[in-house]
Amino acid sequence: MKIVLSLALVAGVFFGILPEIADFSKVWAAIVNMSWVEVGSLLVAGAWNIATYQFVVIAVLPGLSYWQAFVVGQSSTAISTTLPAGSALGVGVTYSMYSAWGRSGPEIALAAVLTGLWNNFIKLGLPIVALAVLAAQGKTDRGLIGAAVIGVLVLIAAVALFALMLRSSAFALRIGSGLGRVVSRLLVVVHKPPVDQWGDAAVRFRAGAIDLLRHRWLRLTVATVVSHLSLFFVLLLALRHMDVTSEQVGWAEALGAFALIRLVTALPVTPGGLGLVELGLTAALVLAGGREPGVVAAVLVYRFLTLLVQVPLGAISYLVWQRRAGRESSRSVTTAPQK
Repeated sequence: MKIVLSLALVAGVFFGILPEIADFSKVWAAIVNMSWVEVGSLLVAGAWNIATYQFVVIAVLPGLSYWQAFVVGQSSTAISTTLPAGSALGVGVTYSMYSAWGRSGPEIALAAVLTGLWNNFIKLGLPIVALAVLAAQGKTDRGLIGAAVIGVLVLIAAVALFALMLRSSAFALRIGSGLGRVVSRLLVVVHKPPVDQWGDAAVRFRAGAIDLLRHRWLRLTVATVVSHLSLFFVLLLALRHMDVTSEQVGWAEALGAFALIRLVTALPVTPGGLGLVELGLTAALVLAGGREPGVVAAVLVYRFLTLLVQVPLGAISYLVWQRRAGRESSRSVTTAPQK
């Protein structure tokens, strides 16, 4: 049912709402009229955006090669974006790949939690930064003010909770046990067995996080900030190449729209926020003053370069990994001592 609703939502946005906002013949004309220099600069920006995220993962998995981070990132993105129950399958593929490269379960879990936390810290902080810049320019935005207030409150609560967990193992035990009880009650509703030992897992997570962040917190923070700003730069460049000028939508207003939609679409209603991101960005940028055909064209190009292009990249990466894993498995069987 969720898959059907997601498909209906995506179809409604792309074939119902967006064509009402802008004439698609004008949208297409804006895209095909780009110069080769503009196309080339967008491709470079898109490649840079994809390249930068791997450093976030490398920061929390010391010794991981860039190639390994790239293969895992692209494969999991392709699967989570295209397949039914893709998020769960993507997690499984990520675990399988890291395990094949000798990473333990606790290492993988710690990396997933820390990268998720840092990404959400940045998502919560971006509306605050955008609002501060707009305020300095004498501009205000009610939607952004609301998002910034929510971001400040949630960010303070999240950082405080995380800091308390790192400071006290007893607090980590209580938080883990409390979350375990909540999850167990929810699982009972759907007739699933309860979870256990979440308190002990939280204590182990605390120990691992302290050890890792003591040496790599700055690297993780810088990599995460660069990754988010690289994503924003693709959007800004697409806007400019579609003749959405700075007089229509300034970079601070574009950052505000980007930050607002990143925060609003944090919950995975559709794979990769497909449909929702396009609609939200279009609405925010048009309200900021952008002309409809140029804005829609820019948003579609931005999403192609930052999401859809990763599907074939991920499929190729996964096939290459499977082929290499098969060769290594065959080699280990061939060289194993015979009884």
